[in-house]
Amino acid sequence: MTSIALPRIRSLMLGSAALALALPALALYKVVGPDGKVTYTDRPPAPAAGRVSPVNSRTGMAEPDAVLPLELRQAAGRFPVTLYTQASGCEPCDEGRALLRKRGIPFSERQVSGAEDDEALQKLSGGRETPLLTIGAQQLKGFSPETWNNYLDLAGYPRESRLPPGYAFAAPRPLVERPAAPASAPAAPRAADEPPPAPPPGSIRF
Repeated sequence: MTSIALPRIRSLMLGSAALALALPALALYKVVGPDGKVTYTDRPPAPAAGRVSPVNSRTGMAEPDAVLPLELRQAAGRFPVTLYTQASGCEPCDEGRALLRKRGIPFSERQVSGAEDDEALQKLSGGRETPLLTIGAQQLKGFSPETWNNYLDLAGYPRESRLPPGYAFAAPRPLVERPAAPASAPAAPRAADEPPPAPPPGSIRF
């Protein structure tokens, strides 16, 4: 290797290192708007912009929607949070939901909206009180901001929100999943020369 080539190699290595340091600043975001339109931007969008996914600066591919900081991802993996609420008319449920969202806790919400859900909640918690918050295996009955925050602290969740820009909380689901209604089969088409079906007995024909 000649002495002339060495400075060039050093220059290329320094340039690569500088590029690696600059990559986070060039990170893109994939934004899926409420209308389904997909756009890309180099600036963190506002939370109301739609569903946002960071784009990997090395591969150019969109990361999964649920990209979370390491601290938050570890807490959610060890102690997942689930909120059980009433479908309507439960002010403490609304206050509990607001606390989790303000603190930036990724949680799933299950709602009680019928007899099946009510029975399932009874089996789960030994009662019918809502809201019910579970942090891992720990159950917290009723809404108490101090108690909820203390247990979230112990589980390792950050005190301040660390959710990425545009993070969308999952929509509430019923406590007991309902089977989807079977789709009705379409009526078979009638041939052009086939006479119309006879009216039922006693009906009037014109």
